[in-house]
Amino acid sequence: MNIAFSLVIPVYNRPDEIQELLESLVKQDFTKPYEIVIVEDGSTHTSEEVVNAYRSQLEISYFFKPNSGPGDSRNYGMKKAKGNYFIILDSDCILPPHYLAAVSQSLSSEYVDCFGGPDTAHQDFTVIQKAINYAMTSFITTGGIRGRKKAVNRFQPRSFNMGISQKAFEATGGFGKIHPGEDPDLTIRIWNAGFNTRLIPEAYVYHKRRISWKKFYQQVHKFGLTRPILNYWHPQTKKLTYWFPAVFLAGFLVAVLLAIGGIYSPLYAVCLYFAIIFADSLLKNKNLWVALLSVFAVLVQFTGYGYGFVKSTFQISWLGKKPEKAFPKLFFK
Repeated sequence: MNIAFSLVIPVYNRPDEIQELLESLVKQDFTKPYEIVIVEDGSTHTSEEVVNAYRSQLEISYFFKPNSGPGDSRNYGMKKAKGNYFIILDSDCILPPHYLAAVSQSLSSEYVDCFGGPDTAHQDFTVIQKAINYAMTSFITTGGIRGRKKAVNRFQPRSFNMGISQKAFEATGGFGKIHPGEDPDLTIRIWNAGFNTRLIPEAYVYHKRRISWKKFYQQVHKFGLTRPILNYWHPQTKKLTYWFPAVFLAGFLVAVLLAIGGIYSPLYAVCLYFAIIFADSLLKNKNLWVALLSVFAVLVQFTGYGYGFVKSTFQISWLGKKPEKAFPKLFFK
C-alpha cells in the first residue's frame, strides 16, 4: 500500500506552539513527501504569519474556520487533506527527528488503520511540566493507558499523537462533539467498525501539557467528567480501574481523619504509595525537585479526576440525566 501522510493540526490562539512544532518538522529525517494541514479554529491570535514563514521549507495547507472545537477541526482538516493516512497532532507537541520515519517503518512492516504513540517530557521542559508528564504517563498512576501497553487491538490512541487511515475516518465519521473524550470515543467506534489499533512505541512526541497547577486540575477534572459519559455510550468498555482515583481520594481523606483520631496505619499506607511515586520519578527524571512535584501532581490528578468521575457518575448513572444536559460545557454545537 502506498501511504501518503497528511499531518492534521488544529490550533487555537497558540502561534508560538505552532512555530516550535513546525521547526521540529523541518528537522525530520523522513525523506518522502508529506503534507501539513493547519486548521485555525476561530483564533483571535492566528498562526498565519508563522505558517507563511515555513512555506518554503514545508508543504503546508492553512485553513481558518469558525470555532467548533478540536474534534470538529480535526475532521475538517482530514476532509481537506490530500493524503490517505492522517496523523493527528496537538499544537503543543514537538516531534523528535525520527518520528515520521518510525511511523512509516512500522506501518510498512505491519499495517494498521489506526495507531497511537506515547508522549514524554523534553529535557528543556519546566519542572512542573516534567512532574505533570510523570503523573499522566507513569504505570503507577495511570496503568500505562497513554502509551505503555503493547496490546495490538485494544490500545486507545490519544489525539495529541494519533494516526488514522482515510478508510477508517470515512467509516466512522471521525471525532464527535465532546471534548475532552473525543479520542477514546473515536477509538471505540473504530473497533466497532472492524478496524484494529496499535501502539507504536518509537513514535513518541514531546507533549507540553498544562503549564500551571490550576490548568492541570481543570484538565483532569474534565477527564473525570467524560469517562462516565463514555461508559454510558459504550457500556462494554466499563472497567473497575476507572474508579481508582476516586477510591484513592476517599481513602486518603479517611486516612487523614483516622490519623487525627489516633489511628495511623491507613495514613502510613498512603505515605508508602507516595514514597514509591517519589522514588520512581526520581529514578526516571533524576531530579529531586521534579520527584517532589510528581507526588503533588499525582494528588492533583487523582483529586480532579476522582471528583469529576463521581460527580458525572451521580448525574448520569444514578439520576439518569443525558450527558449533553448534565454537562453542556463538554460539548461543542
